[in-house]
Amino acid sequence: MQGKVLIVDDNDDIRALLKRILPVTRFDVAEAINGDEALAKTKSFKPDLILLDIIMPGIDGFQVCKSIRDNHDDTPVIFLSGKSESADKVRGLECGGNDYITKPFDKAEVLARIDNQLKIRKLTLELRQANEVLTEKQKILDDDLKAAAGIQESLLPRHLPDIENLMLGWRFMPSHAIGGDIFNIVRLDEKHVGVYMIDVSGHGVPAALITVSVSQILKPEGNVTKEQIYEPPGYRINSPRTVMESLDREYPIERFDRFFTIVYLIINTITGSLTYSNAAHPLPIVLRENGELEILDKGGTIIGLGGLVPFEEGEISLKRGDRIILFTDGILDCQNDRDDFYGPERFSSILESVRHERITDLLDGVVHSITDFCNGRPFQDDISIVVIEYGKHGTKGKAANRRHLSEG
Repeated sequence: MQGKVLIVDDNDDIRALLKRILPVTRFDVAEAINGDEALAKTKSFKPDLILLDIIMPGIDGFQVCKSIRDNHDDTPVIFLSGKSESADKVRGLECGGNDYITKPFDKAEVLARIDNQLKIRKLTLELRQANEVLTEKQKILDDDLKAAAGIQESLLPRHLPDIENLMLGWRFMPSHAIGGDIFNIVRLDEKHVGVYMIDVSGHGVPAALITVSVSQILKPEGNVTKEQIYEPPGYRINSPRTVMESLDREYPIERFDRFFTIVYLIINTITGSLTYSNAAHPLPIVLRENGELEILDKGGTIIGLGGLVPFEEGEISLKRGDRIILFTDGILDCQNDRDDFYGPERFSSILESVRHERITDLLDGVVHSITDFCNGRPFQDDISIVVIEYGKHGTKGKAANRRHLSEG
């Protein structure tokens, strides 16, 4: 059985002829003698195809077809009519008809056109069902991504420790897809804090899960296998180089099919000594109080190569009023509607122009510069920026330090 066909014609002979043409082994056939009965049968019989005459008592075939389409019914309609003018055929198609056969008709032609429309309908229904399945799967995936984004957001700083001689601020602007940016500041002992920023390659749940894993390891109580990255307060604090080497062993590309970049700093809040190492992350910038700009360029390659390239470690001394800028490459790689990149020159220029502003105003200046440059285009990657100022008494960080802007 190929399908159910409704024959609509006020001529008894035409209906009888069409019933003989349509084999009972292939088609379940119903009849209607006018437009009103056709609309009623369409609802009760639910045909897979309608053979529709145009000139009938009461409402004509054009009106029947339009009414069917107005009810969001896409059942194929083939007009059968003695009206052979092109204008009539065009009108039939405009009111929602799928095909048009002129009387007197040929049996083979009628069957061929019915077969074609039923095949199209079958494919359409299969496609619709597949789309419904995909839509449901997409909803589940979207829910999972939303949950993953919530977990990722929960890892961002919310309540910073009250750190003497440090003021901090940050902005996190997520792209349309969940990504792999994460950053935090942790107290290591009475006079040392650790600061890190991570960017995992790719987007989606896999990248987000790696950020969760790494952020947990980078907690003061976190472990990398049996070797602690941080020793308890009062004990030795592992150097940034040691942290990089430990992460490089624990996150090989072969295991996770992902790599990540990270910059990690340790700041002595009493003396201003800063040690750091960088695994292919965008180089941190130091805005000196005296106007100088310094790049922290010591480090190595991405995390995941298993010690292929050794990690260098750098050290500088901070003075009162100096600021450290950490950021992800989402800033530099941001593109506008002309496909121009924001780039390092524009970033350095905006930092120079707002360098004397308060931290919150500096961050707002950077955000406004990026969003103006993108001109409404969604961010292609997450954008993170952290500013640390040395030499001022910090206050306990609050969630107000964190701003989320969606899609630029």
